[in-house]
This record gives sequence, C-alpha cells and structure tokens, in this order.
Amino acid sequence: MNIVLALVIFSVIILFHELGHFLLAKHNDVRVNEFCLGLGPTVVGFTKGETKYSLKLLPFGGACMMEGEDEASDDDRGFNNKSVLQRASIVAAGPIFNFIMAIAFSLVLVASVGFDRPVLTDVMEGYPAAEAGMQAGDEIVKMGNKRIHLYREVSVYTYFHANESVEVTYERDGEKHTAVLEPLYDQESGRYLFGFYGTTARARGSLADTLRYSVYEVKYWICSTIESLGQLFTGHVGINDMSGPVGIVKTIGDTYTEVKSSGAFMVFLNMLNICILLSANLGIMNLLPIPALDGGRLVFLIVEAVRGKRLDPNKEGAVNLVFLMLLMALMVVIMFNDIRKIVM
Repeated sequence: MNIVLALVIFSVIILFHELGHFLLAKHNDVRVNEFCLGLGPTVVGFTKGETKYSLKLLPFGGACMMEGEDEASDDDRGFNNKSVLQRASIVAAGPIFNFIMAIAFSLVLVASVGFDRPVLTDVMEGYPAAEAGMQAGDEIVKMGNKRIHLYREVSVYTYFHANESVEVTYERDGEKHTAVLEPLYDQESGRYLFGFYGTTARARGSLADTLRYSVYEVKYWICSTIESLGQLFTGHVGINDMSGPVGIVKTIGDTYTEVKSSGAFMVFLNMLNICILLSANLGIMNLLPIPALDGGRLVFLIVEAVRGKRLDPNKEGAVNLVFLMLLMALMVVIMFNDIRKIVM
C-alpha cells in the first residue's frame, strides 16, 4: 500500500508539471513528439495526432518531448524556432503548474481542517520572551524581516536562525508591539529557545480566510524549501540530510501507518499535505538556475534576450545533457543514502 500511495502521489505531481509544459507548447504551436510518465523503455503507449503518449518502465519522472528542444530543427514548429517569450512561457509553465496544484490542494486542506495562527499559548519564565513582556494570547506577525502567518513559520524561523537575536513584532488587543529577543540555550532540550509556546491546532475562518491561508500554506513550504537549500549551500547541512524518492516513499509509508487507524479521511488529508510539500518543492527545485532544469533553461533564454542572438541549440543541448547526467548521479548517491538510513 505504501508503494502504491507513493506512485500515485509522484505520478499526479509529475504529470501536472509536464502538463504545464504540454499545454503551453500546444498553445504556442510547438510540435510535441512524446508526452510520457516515467523514464526508460516504453511499457505501453499510443499515438494520437502528432504526439505519442506513453508509460515508461521506471516509475519516477516524466517528460514533454518537443521537436527541436535540445537540437537544431528545420521544423517551423520546433521549440527553438519560437520567440524567446514563447519558449520562456513553455519552460516556466511546469513549475507554475506545480504552484497552482499546491494552492489547489492547500485550499482543500485548509477548508477541511483550518489553519494554525501564530498565537502564543504560554511563555517560559526566565526566558527572553517573558523578560520582554510577551504573554499568552499575543499573535506574532513578524520575525526579523519575515512576515509570519502560521505558527509553523515561527518554529521554522527559530530552527534556521538558532542562536541569533531577532526583533519580534506581535499584536495584543489590536495594538502592535516589538521586542528584541536573544535566544537562551536550554540544557534539557539542547537547543536555543526564545521561551514561548504556540500550538499547531487549527482554527477556521471565513471563505476569504480560507483562500488567504491556502496561499500562506504554500508560501510556508516554499520558504522552508528555500531555507533548506540555503543551509545546503552554506554547508550547514549535507547530502546525507537530503531525501530522494526512497526516503519520500518511507515518509509516505510511515505517515500512512501512523494515521490509518484514524480513518480514510485522515489518511487523505495527510497525503494531501505531502502532495502540497512535494509539489511546491518540485516547483522550487525546477527553478534553480542549473542546466537541465527549467531554471537553467530560463537562464539560457535570458542570456539570449540580453545578447540579442540565439545560442547554438546543439551546444545548449550538450550542456543540458552533461548536467542531467550529474543530477542523475546525485540522485543515485541520495538514493543509496536513503537505503543506508533505512537499513541502519
């Protein structure tokens, strides 16, 4: 059951990403040679019109293969024979569709269970929050330069900015107050604490609140992904801390095992939450300015627009291929790390 759930989740997210590329390619009259789910040899497929639709052997990944995408083509409907703006819209459509999916799923989740407001439930005596006069019922609206909408954002901020002082803006009885907090090291937990408690219990609101907090939910996952990438590039976390498909399958399985006794609806909501995370994560990762990813292709298009001259499609395709191989090698390393962590 765990693997089935993981395959369904991966398939839905990847298909929607590739659907973005596909629909914008069709809109811009680009010939799509193949639209597939999975990688490797074709298991089953059929051709409708000019496009082959197929299911590949390896269940991870997918592609919208366009004429002239990675090589020169004399076809007027080839990808590289379209304008910079048309190509940029096709490339950007995949990540944008991921964000659209994340917001749509988030809307269902927030409508079902509500949202966690950043309201304090208590403060710890002798710690910075209490010393600054903060108290239960205060609602945090800003930490440093970051706007706060969910209590989970407070937790993430304190995790990524441990041992850093921060100016906290909070509301009490409709009035805003500020306090500069210097975290205090707690021997028992082994962490730096500001000394306040909140809750992840969910509140409900109006339709407007539901729509607004659906966007905040996706923003939370996007910001968490960006913060995690920042930690990776600065060396605070390493490859061993990353998870690939194997680790994600385990997370899905562990979540299912933990909540299945609560009924099908709770399983659905938890899987929906994982879908939001993965869809937002895929959108951000694909926008990284790395060749072979959508972000790298957008960089090539920006360079082309600035210099007013098209790059050699064959050379660009070769660069993309090299980085694709490097990314695949990285995925293999991450996969073995995932397996090692599960076995150990």
